Amino acid sequence: MVNLKTIFLNCQNIKLNEMEIAIIGTGNVGGALATNWAKKGHKIYLGVQNISNFKGKELLNNENTRVFSIKEAVAKSEVVLIATPPTAIFEIIEQMGNVEGKVILDATNAVVNKPEPYPTVYHCLADKTNAEIVKCFNSTGFENMSNPIYNGVAIDMYMAGDSEKAKSIASQLAKDAGFGSCIDFGKSDKVELLEKFALSWINLAIMQGKGRNIAFKLLKR
Repeated sequence: MVNLKTIFLNCQNIKLNEMEIAIIGTGNVGGALATNWAKKGHKIYLGVQNISNFKGKELLNNENTRVFSIKEAVAKSEVVLIATPPTAIFEIIEQMGNVEGKVILDATNAVVNKPEPYPTVYHCLADKTNAEIVKCFNSTGFENMSNPIYNGVAIDMYMAGDSEKAKSIASQLAKDAGFGSCIDFGKSDKVELLEKFALSWINLAIMQGKGRNIAFKLLKR
């Protein structure tokens, strides 16, 4: 006999797991994550400067995906992914509007161009907003964001920051993007270390010529 109460509760859980996510930075990284999250049923709001002409316009072919101004996309969302050049953060903060209580995923890397006087975008956001912030989705190439599976094994994602709420969201979204787990690097004092970890991937993949189809996996025994 069908248990209607169980079906109802399961439907409630599915609904609760759906998130409304603003994507600021619709290039390779933002586009790969937007695509995978849309496939999982999350509502994707692309936040762009010009809704008629923007990079990643093909993302509108994805399910659950719409485009808005940055301010509108953020206002509609509970989670915001920032995947832009680090120095763009000052203009983005001005355009986002009120982000109190929202979760911001900082997927930038300031290993070359820093948002002076801050060492990272995370530190800038922590100083200039009252959002829940986590550094995440910055430690590998966009190819691995698009497909994090190697020989049937899901690679790991990594995160750092002070907000447990933001880390919980980041961990869930990492798994929804196909990653095996989201390893906690530590609090805000480890944000710069996580960016240097990303530089380690860049060094191996590009500078040492091993190619972009390489990834990190934490193993235990």
